[in-house]
Amino acid sequence: MSRLPIIEPATAQAPAADLLAAVGKALGVTPNMTKVMANSPAVLKGYLEFSGALAGGKLSAKVREGIALTVAQENACDYCLSAHTHIATALAGLTPAEAEAARRAESADARTRAALQLAAALVRTRGDLDDADLKAAREAGLGDAEVAEVIANVALNVFTNYFNKAAAVDIDWPVVSHLS
Repeated sequence: MSRLPIIEPATAQAPAADLLAAVGKALGVTPNMTKVMANSPAVLKGYLEFSGALAGGKLSAKVREGIALTVAQENACDYCLSAHTHIATALAGLTPAEAEAARRAESADARTRAALQLAAALVRTRGDLDDADLKAAREAGLGDAEVAEVIANVALNVFTNYFNKAAAVDIDWPVVSHLS
């Protein structure tokens, strides 16, 4: 059971109501994570704006979802593994095998693999990368903008991982466990 209240869109007060309505319109559903974030409209707005900004960057939805899966696995966040497995396979175009591989920072595509391995290294080192990690990403073809976006996507996903774990947000997606 969630440690923070779930704010239902139908009973939410402005500005949380407007933010939750926008989430529901964009996704067709309003995930529990956003309902719990709505306890602080500033938190929900910050998450939505950061996520939206990164969606307009150089990294494709497939790569961003792969990073989300890598980070969720590293942080043992079952809410995010569940959500991003569904989003990756239902919306972003990853196959179930690709989503499973992303959890291990693996991909058949060398550039994607480099992005995922950089993401895993960022989580494991808490951002204190070795020069070799960055060199490997560059040698695989990641430019400065892509490296910056990998770092930003890791930060976004660490935020949601920590939020969902700390708040014990109820999983409202088909459940995927970090143990499987």
